[in-house]
Amino acid sequence: MIRVGQGLDVHAFDDTRPLVLGGIRISDRGGLAGHSDADAVLHALTDALLGAAGAGDIGQHFPSEDPQWKDADSTRFVREARRIIDEMDAEISNVDITIIAQKPKLAPFREAMRAKIADILGLPVGRVSVKATTTDHLGFIGRGDGICAMAIVSLTTEIDHTPLEGAL
Repeated sequence: MIRVGQGLDVHAFDDTRPLVLGGIRISDRGGLAGHSDADAVLHALTDALLGAAGAGDIGQHFPSEDPQWKDADSTRFVREARRIIDEMDAEISNVDITIIAQKPKLAPFREAMRAKIADILGLPVGRVSVKATTTDHLGFIGRGDGICAMAIVSLTTEIDHTPLEGAL
């Protein structure tokens, strides 16, 4: 059986925080506003993983009202989603991520993000794709107000079931 999940995350810029995307520190300033480290890439990926597993969404597992997630490293979210998939006895076939940002230029960081995400998920880097694009100065992203990330994940499993009771 093939299962597919998608994730989307948007954060506004916060110049007082470091910018972390895909688990990689891009810069010391010009980061994103959020309760955790605001890594929009890993948040979108977490939602895609959870969606493919039929296990809810990032807000159910890691609510922003919960102080334990304040400034949390988003790799924790991805690892927990991976644990749920492992409990399903499913395999991640591939991950495809698109980052939409007018700034900063992300091409120099693409391979590092791919490698980091592959490492977090325990996948060969060839199963992880990271792309970046702009909106040609249109909308809130084009004005430089924030960043959007989208992720798609495909899983394969021989058993047709949702995660174990209590996984949510």
